[in-house]
Amino acid sequence: MRVTPETVREEHARVRDRAPVVVPILNDTRDRLGTLFGTEVDRVDEETYRREVDAVFADGEVGVNVAGYAALLRGLDVAGDYPGFVVDEVLGRELAATIAGGQPLSLLAQATFHFADVHVDRDATAEGDAAGAGTAGADDLDAALAAGFQTRLPGWAWREGESPFAIDAGD
Repeated sequence: MRVTPETVREEHARVRDRAPVVVPILNDTRDRLGTLFGTEVDRVDEETYRREVDAVFADGEVGVNVAGYAALLRGLDVAGDYPGFVVDEVLGRELAATIAGGQPLSLLAQATFHFADVHVDRDATAEGDAAGAGTAGADDLDAALAAGFQTRLPGWAWREGESPFAIDAGD
């Protein structure tokens, strides 16, 4: 695989265009996690997702890595699927973490990827995506996008406001 600025532009467009598939997965993940943790989590609309995709790709160093992971997942297929289980999970986890940003969000995105991935309908994720249709990595790509962006976007009460653990060195 060769990644060029044009490759990154193409992946940016593909990730943006996945909004009708990714946003429902993202919101379903937020709903399921909110129920498990006994909290309400704000929903995300397609336009908010697209703006955040733009923000991720605006940072060239992040964008090139997101593009590389996305392209690898979209094209990844393993005969019988199960033998490739580890590689698509690793790529999906790393894509989610890269989108989410640094610690602790990257770790949360990795955990959320696995949670989202078990609820993604592989057949639904391949719809309208001829390049990734039927590949082992197609569902992992959508789960990773959903996990990374749901982690990065606001909507969780614990992320609103100042952290009670912040130290003011002037005290």
